[in-house]
Amino acid sequence: MTVRPGITARRDLWWLQPLLTFIGLGAFVVYSTWAAFQGDHYTYGPYLSPFYSPELFGDSPHSWFGAQPGWWPHVLPWSPALIILWAPGGFRLTCYYYRGAYYKAFWADPPSCTVVEPRRSYRGENSFPLIIQNVHRYFLYLAMLFLVILASDVVKAFRFTDALSGEASFGIGVGTIVLAVNVVLLGGYAFGCHSLRHLVGGIRDQLAGASIRRRSYDCVSCLNRRHMVWAWMSLFSVAFSDIYIRLCSMGIWTDWRIL
Repeated sequence: MTVRPGITARRDLWWLQPLLTFIGLGAFVVYSTWAAFQGDHYTYGPYLSPFYSPELFGDSPHSWFGAQPGWWPHVLPWSPALIILWAPGGFRLTCYYYRGAYYKAFWADPPSCTVVEPRRSYRGENSFPLIIQNVHRYFLYLAMLFLVILASDVVKAFRFTDALSGEASFGIGVGTIVLAVNVVLLGGYAFGCHSLRHLVGGIRDQLAGASIRRRSYDCVSCLNRRHMVWAWMSLFSVAFSDIYIRLCSMGIWTDWRIL
């Protein structure tokens, strides 16, 4: 007897959450891929899009090492984002929460709890390609480095250059707040990571007598309890940061100076 996929005794709207996840993650993947290949309108004044930070090579004043490198293959489209996006992208792709989210939404593995999935066997993450999800802990180290760089971008977003005198002065624009909120949300997501909780305290059988580890473990655990919320809020904030800077650069939006 063949069991059809999607059969379940549940009477609630079990399909709604995976559907919304599919729409949300799908929209982010489409937009971020499009934005990464543009290679333009990713800076505005002191602002730098998080999709392009750090700008290792590029034409903007934020570039670390100058313009497009000579070693970049000419047959491939050039964009500064293509050099660095693999790191934060890999961190989210291998995230424990996102695995459960897109396994259900994109692969129907399973579509939801107690719902029949469209396959006869389940191999889990013990075989290729899903076994590579175990590199998440290493992407965590890169994510921490990117947080420091994005935080430095926020500091730079307080320095505005006068168009006439060319002198830089302290200021706060709407974009400054957008980038600052983005770093806070990204920090809440990264510092609530399951791998970080294991790193700071989970490797010990007992935390008694290790006060620093205990406080660190409790702090990460506090953020981890809302890991799903941090994951979604930071996902939308990083996309909105790029949209905001892009539209300001294109002259569609005005970056209002608060101070």
